[in-house]
Amino acid sequence: MKEYTLRVREGLAYMPYAPVLFISALSGQRVENLYELVVKVYEQNHRRIPTGQLNSILAEATARVQPPTDKGRRLKIYYMTQASTAPPTFVCFCNDARLFHFSYQRYLENQLREVYGLEGTPVRMVIRQRGDK
Repeated sequence: MKEYTLRVREGLAYMPYAPVLFISALSGQRVENLYELVVKVYEQNHRRIPTGQLNSILAEATARVQPPTDKGRRLKIYYMTQASTAPPTFVCFCNDARLFHFSYQRYLENQLREVYGLEGTPVRMVIRQRGDK
């Protein structure tokens, strides 16, 4: 199972959040686990996180790892809010969207996953700079 899990993880490296579950089509072994997992993923996919909690996570994350700079300009993230569910979509409002490097975006996504789980569901991040419509 470990070997096949590694193969699946390598083949689906762009989906590290996806759970891997082994079932038997012949005997039906562990099929009940599949139904439990489907319910869990559905709940995570439709989860709503209040803006206050998101901003607390954002403050802790930015205190731990400073936002990136470019030519003396530092990225300032004003706040984050959840725009929708299925999949969970978060909007970050900042001073300059060009300073928001994808690696820092991934870092914030990982912080959200660490605190709230969000197992089995993709997380979308939309970056908006002040003044954008």
